[in-house]
Amino acid sequence: MCADIRESELKERFLPFEGKMADEGIPHLVIDQFRRYYEDLVRGEKGLLSRRDIASIEEADIADMKALEGFTEQGSHAIKESVVIKLNGGLGTSMGLSKAKSLIEVKDGLCFLDIIARQTMTYRDTFGVELPLVLMNSFKTDEDSRHYLARYTDLVSTDIPLSFLQHKFPKVLTEDLSPCYWPRDPDCEWNPPGHGDIYLALITSGMLDALIDKGYTYAFISNSDNLGAIMDEALLGYFASHDHPFMIEVADRTDADRKGGHLARVRKTGGLVLREIAQCPEEELDEFQDITLYRFFNTNNIWINLISIKDRLKGGIEGFTLPMIVNPKRIDPTDDTSPEVYQIETAMGSAISIFQNAAAIKVPRTRFSPVKKSQDLLALWSDCYVMTADSRIILNPARRFGPLRIDLDDAYYKRIDQLQERFAHGAPSLVACKSLSIKGNVYFGRGIVVKGEVCIVNHSTRKAYIPDGTMITKDLIYR
Repeated sequence: MCADIRESELKERFLPFEGKMADEGIPHLVIDQFRRYYEDLVRGEKGLLSRRDIASIEEADIADMKALEGFTEQGSHAIKESVVIKLNGGLGTSMGLSKAKSLIEVKDGLCFLDIIARQTMTYRDTFGVELPLVLMNSFKTDEDSRHYLARYTDLVSTDIPLSFLQHKFPKVLTEDLSPCYWPRDPDCEWNPPGHGDIYLALITSGMLDALIDKGYTYAFISNSDNLGAIMDEALLGYFASHDHPFMIEVADRTDADRKGGHLARVRKTGGLVLREIAQCPEEELDEFQDITLYRFFNTNNIWINLISIKDRLKGGIEGFTLPMIVNPKRIDPTDDTSPEVYQIETAMGSAISIFQNAAAIKVPRTRFSPVKKSQDLLALWSDCYVMTADSRIILNPARRFGPLRIDLDDAYYKRIDQLQERFAHGAPSLVACKSLSIKGNVYFGRGIVVKGEVCIVNHSTRKAYIPDGTMITKDLIYR
């Protein structure tokens, strides 16, 4: 890798990537964007942001959702020009699934898509507006998700398509920065370009023009697995009345968020920037995870002005190249002997650094309730959370503690099927539980209640079984 490499050599090295992407029917705009990232990679760039580049953010520097009551009326008017977009490209591979993660059952027999659909229809009824629901799917989630939502016959707009597809980037061999080939599973040669792809996907799919042509100006975007991310009139009113092109929701970092992307300020320009852990120099990782230094993390709840996005893209890709994230991986993530590759990605929230008048706003933790691991799912299954009449998932009002802390042994609970097998009779009552840790192979009977802070450990390789109706108020140790 060389910073002063000749342009002719860059062009020659990119030709195999260009041909590979063209053969897949990837739009020229996306190929041009990948070209820029690839050229930076060849020059030795890794998309890193160090302490020399950024400074921490103080609470006084950003607005707080608590102070937005006065913007509710504006939001009630602006909702007729608004659309909800859910990032729905993820598979539940980390939890042992090969289908859309949003089809996992999370509460009262309902999956993520059920709850999202019901929330959307509630808003339509409340405000008497269309409020389209749009999914950004991957090629692997599109068919399943659209088929599932077909049961909600009143949900799909006749004017706006239900979904559009994100693109894909070719993986790059770390050895010589050439395209990788994996005949045993050609899909492994490609990686999702990150949710930062949403902006180009909106325009190349025609979705952006379709929304604007129908009079939609504002979009609220969030992950489909974050059931706390719901349309909010006060946030919408604040966003619309301040004429922001872009606004990101951030929350106070906790120990659980140490590795999540955080908000910072660019020293050179004074503008806001989002830094992901893959963009942090290795020697600064301890600082990155200092929640007292970098206090606000990205919830990935984003508000955008659709017209601003279109205006930004009029000048071509030059005006919309997001900060690059380079993730070292294996070609086949299930094969530790497969060659090492770089996955080039971008983050949706990083667009905050390319818009003038972009904003960040502090929101409560209730707007960030993602399901990333099996312990998150167990908490939702339990009575620790309840679903309201308008399909919001909230902490049980009877609970005296804050969010439940659960730590499950990956060897026995990582996959969905493992979780279902060990909690075959449903989750125990956890409404009075402050924290629960389970190590080893433990099966739960029916009607179990857990209270306080409890650690359950099975040192044996044999399974331990907790009988029906057991009340657990102290640690359990099996040998």
